[in-house]
Amino acid sequence: MRYDSARLTGLQDVPETTRRPHFDGPFFTLTLLLLIAGVVMVLSASYPRAWYDPGHVTGGNAAYYFVRQLVFALLGVAAMLFASRVPMAVYRRCAFAFLGFTLVLLMLVPVIGVKANGSRRWLGVGGLTLQPSELAKLAVILSFSALICRYRARMRTFRFGILPFAGILGAIIGLLVLEPHFSASIIILAIGAVMLFLGGVRLFWFVGAFGAAGTGIALLLTLFPYASSRINSWRDPFGDSSDQGYQIVQSLYTIGSGGLSGLGLGGSRQKFLYLPEEHNDFIFSVVCEELGFIGAALILCLFALLILRGYWIAMHCRDRFSFLVVGGVTSLLAIQVFLNVAVVTNLVPCTGISLPMFSYGGTALLIQLFELGIVLSASRDIAAH
Repeated sequence: MRYDSARLTGLQDVPETTRRPHFDGPFFTLTLLLLIAGVVMVLSASYPRAWYDPGHVTGGNAAYYFVRQLVFALLGVAAMLFASRVPMAVYRRCAFAFLGFTLVLLMLVPVIGVKANGSRRWLGVGGLTLQPSELAKLAVILSFSALICRYRARMRTFRFGILPFAGILGAIIGLLVLEPHFSASIIILAIGAVMLFLGGVRLFWFVGAFGAAGTGIALLLTLFPYASSRINSWRDPFGDSSDQGYQIVQSLYTIGSGGLSGLGLGGSRQKFLYLPEEHNDFIFSVVCEELGFIGAALILCLFALLILRGYWIAMHCRDRFSFLVVGGVTSLLAIQVFLNVAVVTNLVPCTGISLPMFSYGGTALLIQLFELGIVLSASRDIAAH
């Protein structure tokens, strides 16, 4: 995935007149297959909680979450198709304006944000909620790509290859800590590292970054006791299965109940208010219970094929900015899929990371599909073979 910087330095944005009329068919098809599977699983996983409605939000409508997710899925497909029509040069010109807009939204969250589960991470917009951290992921990809193209060969210096990028990450992470939203911080730090690696930064700086990350984790565990409790529950979830370890224990029960072939679509027992966040962060556990190891493996294979196709598109891009953006968006997808599956299987400590195109969340789904639409836009500039 790491391109030779000399090869990419002289490349310019592909003129709009050379764009193909069609985008990459395999990438689009895989996206639709995963989206359809995700919407179906939201229906299957969410109807018990929607019908019971402990918070009096759904009004007892068992299809409440499904209908909302379906509407946003359709809007997301429209956004994806729209994004695929916008030339990559436009994304480059708007990168820093979008970054500034995202920073303003992040600054508003601690002031007027909607509070839920002890955190203030959302902005209320006309009866809907928007999570600016989702926009921040795309803002990092676009702004880093534009900066890397601007500095080109100077990326191997500290002044141009480290300082401006560290400043952007520091501002975003600082605002996310105020919410607090540590899972988004981890993802944004990871995607920032990926972008710098693709941009040609010396590997020496990554060693220092890992050291700083270790120090940050130590401070996190010291200053925020709940983070330390999550580490303890990760190490031994059954030691406190009625409190701190409850969620992951129920997730493991859910996955284990599926066996090889599963209980059948709609047949999950754990979704009947035993497993928390069954239609959101832990929806993959329900996938495992209902579709079994075979069905879950098939879903992961579809994700793997989509990610590989995304990297294929990146490797065949004709300009550096498109390569960086497609590589960043694809890496973001890969990171979120890996971390979500790792959390529900207790491979890593429990934290709130959604599964793209599966977890319930309208605005997040809309943004994810828009990001994939940018990949499709870049695929139009690949010369037809």
